[in-house]
Amino acid sequence: MKRLPPAELARNSLKSLVVTLSLASVTVAHAIDIDPGDYTALPAGTNLAMLYYQYATTDRLYAGGERVPVNARLDTNIGIFRYVHFMEVGGYIVDPQILLPFGHVEAKNDLSPLGSTDGMADPILAATVWLINEPENNHYFGITPFLQVPAGSYDNDRPLNLGENRWSFSLQAGYIRGLTDTLALDLAADITLHGKNSDFGADNSTLKQDPLYQLQGYLRHNISPTWDIRGGLSYTYGGETRVDGQRQNDKYETLSATLGTGYFITPTVQVLANYGQDLSVENGFREDRRVNLRLMKVF
Repeated sequence: MKRLPPAELARNSLKSLVVTLSLASVTVAHAIDIDPGDYTALPAGTNLAMLYYQYATTDRLYAGGERVPVNARLDTNIGIFRYVHFMEVGGYIVDPQILLPFGHVEAKNDLSPLGSTDGMADPILAATVWLINEPENNHYFGITPFLQVPAGSYDNDRPLNLGENRWSFSLQAGYIRGLTDTLALDLAADITLHGKNSDFGADNSTLKQDPLYQLQGYLRHNISPTWDIRGGLSYTYGGETRVDGQRQNDKYETLSATLGTGYFITPTVQVLANYGQDLSVENGFREDRRVNLRLMKVF
């Protein structure tokens, strides 16, 4: 197969990255990232208001597992407001929720001509149904559908966008198992299906994307009833894109690591801080650092 020159590799990889700038994860091009403890079912009538902030930098661009020799940097500053309400439906705890992401993305170094963008990203609607809910054993299993609505800021003439101009649907299963009185295992697996973007790029191309899969696993240790430390891995696979039917050879295969801590500063207010980075990347940008902060109010 003919190897593309570095500049063209960079353009192709950036094109794939830009159309998948989303916050589910609150991260770029990933499926639905979780925080350990997210799949804890709370009593019906409980409400959560959460504010997230993520700062991430990418310093390397990869194609086919090899680094592209360009000085490519993309900085993201992303915020999310999230509201969750727990209720009982047919004997099951369910938590309808809404996520409203917003932020600023800026290309730097060799990519600086692409400029920057800011505004609202695509809102997300979700609701977990808990099939296992055993708080006395710290044992939970839930299934969550996520619907990403194409209402964010998007302009096909801009090289960078926060909105994707397409519908996306994710289905995630989450599991928590208490291993000891102070140690818990958090697992999650999801698949994301993407609608098409019929107004992609200045040529008004049609972009389609294969399903994207993600596996996540964390260990969480409670130092005290109000303070925990956590660490884990995330593996993302799939999601190759096609532009006007032509495959872009940009399938994701990314392994990431995260370390963090959570602390209840009052019985109803928790602060959370995580630090992460990509360990290996097959195609696209490698995050050299990612800082996630979350403020949560229970009421």
